[in-house]
Amino acid sequence: MSRIKFIVLCIFLSVLSLYFWGWPTIINSQDRVLNVYGPGGPLGPMQECGRMFSKAHGVEVRVTAGPTPKWIEPARQNADLIFGGAEYMLTEFMLKYPDLVDPRTRTSLYVRPAGILVRPGNPKKIKSLKDLTKDGVRIVDVNGAGQLGLWEDLAGVHGLIPGIQKNILLSVATSAEAIDKWKTMPELDAWITYESWHYRLKEVTDLVRLPRAQRLYRGTPIAITTISKQRDLAQQFIDFLKTPAAHAVFQKWGWL
Repeated sequence: MSRIKFIVLCIFLSVLSLYFWGWPTIINSQDRVLNVYGPGGPLGPMQECGRMFSKAHGVEVRVTAGPTPKWIEPARQNADLIFGGAEYMLTEFMLKYPDLVDPRTRTSLYVRPAGILVRPGNPKKIKSLKDLTKDGVRIVDVNGAGQLGLWEDLAGVHGLIPGIQKNILLSVATSAEAIDKWKTMPELDAWITYESWHYRLKEVTDLVRLPRAQRLYRGTPIAITTISKQRDLAQQFIDFLKTPAAHAVFQKWGWL
């Protein structure tokens, strides 16, 4: 065999070897993506924690958030993790899509308190739940998206349900709808929701914090899917979310 033929044969065998053994490993290390889906409320801290995890592990964490109908179809194909904006939200999701989430991996992260969002400068001088019962106060209510029954639970303890109910001008199903209405309907004065939404809407809201004794809290669960092909990596991300560094990120966005 001539020297040239020998060199060509060696190159061919090297390429063949890379194709069957080396390339997939290289591609996987460079192009691995962890797909994380959930509602819009926890998007800010999830994305920030995702970037921190990506930098540390050399993988991409792709967080997709919003109303479930907007992402459920791709999630059925490639979701590694599903998170909720409240414990009941993830439970509802698991009841609706019983084969998509592994209940054994469910983990509760941090809680966030409810508060009142008002217009910048608080022109209606709203300082308490009772102020929401005054004539002329117009409230937007999110009847879902982690806030189902939230205002009623807060108001019921203080006998304020009738007074707040009469002032609810608009009820919507999702936070995304509430944000749109808040930005396009200046007649809306208040929104009983999570404090965390203020940090996403600082330019159009002020935050009225409730006294500690009146606050309600809801959780932030996350779980690995049954279709994930990288369960170890998904569990590593959950473990990272439980670290002090990740907790600090959530606190910055309004969680406790």
